[in-house]
Amino acid sequence: MGITINPSEALTDYTLRWVSQMEDLPSADWDRMARPLKTPFFEWFWLNSMETSGSTIAQTGWLPNHLTIWCKDKLVAAAPLYLKGHSRGEFVFDHQWADLAEQLGIDYYPKLLGMSPFTPAEGYRFLIAEGEDEATLTQVMVAAIDQFCLQNHISGCHFLYADPVWQSALESLGFHKWLHHSYIWKNEGYSTFDDYLARFNANQRRNIKRERKSVAKAGLHFEVHTGDGLSDTLCNLVYDFYSDTCDKFGWWGSKYLTRKFFQQLCPEYCDRTVIFAAYADDSNDPIGMSFCLTKGERLYGRYWGAFEEYNHLHFNACYYEPIDWAINNGIQLFDPGAGGRHKKRRGFPAAANHSLHKFYHPTLAQVLDNYIDRINTAEQQDIDSINANLPLKPLAVD
Repeated sequence: MGITINPSEALTDYTLRWVSQMEDLPSADWDRMARPLKTPFFEWFWLNSMETSGSTIAQTGWLPNHLTIWCKDKLVAAAPLYLKGHSRGEFVFDHQWADLAEQLGIDYYPKLLGMSPFTPAEGYRFLIAEGEDEATLTQVMVAAIDQFCLQNHISGCHFLYADPVWQSALESLGFHKWLHHSYIWKNEGYSTFDDYLARFNANQRRNIKRERKSVAKAGLHFEVHTGDGLSDTLCNLVYDFYSDTCDKFGWWGSKYLTRKFFQQLCPEYCDRTVIFAAYADDSNDPIGMSFCLTKGERLYGRYWGAFEEYNHLHFNACYYEPIDWAINNGIQLFDPGAGGRHKKRRGFPAAANHSLHKFYHPTLAQVLDNYIDRINTAEQQDIDSINANLPLKPLAVD
């Protein structure tokens, strides 16, 4: 079950273990730490399914290397970690760092990575059981990571889409923050879809109404499937749509998940899964769908696909239908996933997020220290520029 060491003389009842698969970890202990998080992407089932489906395994360049701390036989802290032989599937594009390392004759890979694989959603942090000394265990875990990377000649450790509260603790332990942005919709007190439309200037409001109506004019309608409304057939179909979309983009298609991953969602993860499926009015078979996850007051868009081309079907499946559902179900934040600036025209401002980085090679560490502030300043200017040109009316001030 991995390597076991004593983490600290001050923690005499605790042991630290590196574990190579989620199946070796108790799901109940893990989820007692993961379920209080706002994100669903660090729960045991989700991460274990990545591994058992063949999506995050050594052959795909995602070697699980999870750090855990135990108090006697109870799991009390954990960090989902992977040894990576490439940078694919991360959505934080560090290829310039890899290119620099190659020019300097430094081995950039393997690197140690903390994130929920293939998931560009904010929320990564160490999982620590309630009642434990979080500050001490965090220091112990970072020290163990430092030791592991130095002993194994790992170039760096990277935590992507970091939880903003947790982030400051890691900065104090030697990690540098790198600023990025996502496009995030927030519910500004909307009771109806018309309330959401009212936020836009007149021109964009007309555009969105036209895009919604075009789907109905094409003889299509949407149905929402979640919870008991899901089936093995629908979860299997998600893979078909996901695979088809990825194949259209060739090498850039980012097809990282296997069919088995989607098949495993039902019934275990039906309470988290929401599918927005488009049907022709004369058919019971979906012609397109978007796949989302939900938890608490949050909704996350992940994948989409369509077997037939219809104008504006993508915008409806991935934005308008989920927003309508979000408003009706008390969702306060909708992260539609990775992708381009067309989101800002549909009410998704650019929102800052950070990754955290530590290089163990002294040259790379020096370059990061010298330039990261300059990089972050440029990124903040980009965020400000995007948000200065949104087609939204100013919020009314009471």
